[in-house]
Amino acid sequence: MAAAVRPRLALVPGEPGGVGPELCVRIAQQPQESELVVYGDGETLLAAAHALHLPLRLRGLNEYCAPGELALVEHRNAQPVQFGFADAANASAVIGALLAAAADARSGQVGGMVTGPVNKASINRGGIPYVGTTELLAAEAGVPVVMMLANPTLRVALATTHLPLRAVADALTAEGLTRVLRITEHALRTDFGIANPRLRVLGLNPHAGESGELGREEIDIIAPVITALRSEGMLLEGPIPADSAFLPGTLPSTAAVIAMYHDQGLPVLKSTGFEDAVNITLGLPYPRVAVDHGTALNLAGTGRASASSLEHALRLCTHLARRKSARDTHA
Repeated sequence: MAAAVRPRLALVPGEPGGVGPELCVRIAQQPQESELVVYGDGETLLAAAHALHLPLRLRGLNEYCAPGELALVEHRNAQPVQFGFADAANASAVIGALLAAAADARSGQVGGMVTGPVNKASINRGGIPYVGTTELLAAEAGVPVVMMLANPTLRVALATTHLPLRAVADALTAEGLTRVLRITEHALRTDFGIANPRLRVLGLNPHAGESGELGREEIDIIAPVITALRSEGMLLEGPIPADSAFLPGTLPSTAAVIAMYHDQGLPVLKSTGFEDAVNITLGLPYPRVAVDHGTALNLAGTGRASASSLEHALRLCTHLARRKSARDTHA
């Protein structure tokens, strides 16, 4: 029954001077399992279609879209876009599109949202304090969230996200790690349908602290949290040294790896399938999936950017939206 649902998804291109608009144009050429509504600037989308020599017709919100057409919720840029250049003058339009899509996802106007890459420096130069879209959407919804990246081989969730490395140890707390593990385990059960998800929890320090010789975070924070949650029935392994946690023989039985910081786990994931990887925000009241690549300003307007990550993001968000619709129907 759930598989028959054709959800409506918000699609936000992200940085208008990057590859996001042209990837949306590429996606529009193909039949989709979901109804796509782009939240962005129509002139930019048409310019991207022209640059790629592809057809594009923009339609209204409730109009039927055939291949080569996209429904549009207009968020006009302040300045015309030059592909390959991130103009800080358009920061408000980028953030406005993300927040509007998020609000419509929370209200049920759309069943989920898929987001393209955003240029953090350009947003901040435009006078808007911005750390990342994950943090922006968490603040908009008023809920704690977890960033999890995934490809067909591996899922990696993060205990801390966009922080300088010197700030990670201070940011790692028992309360925060407990929250990350609970959100991740719950999402794997409900959103991904994994009945008994097994999580591998990394240590923070080399050799997981070497019994305190290389740091005490494992002894004072990570291990006690694991012990407490195991007593509730969660299937947790760790703390595991990061340099031995991703051995191929261990991954088939692992629902997700919990990394303590951004670059501890994500290089491994990207090395196992970069173009197939997506970024999922766990804990929001709606599915949100993003591409796992940057704005690629050097490729913008050339037609050489791969739409693979966006294709995977759309497929996964469609699947998650269908599962949520089925749960809501039977609630």
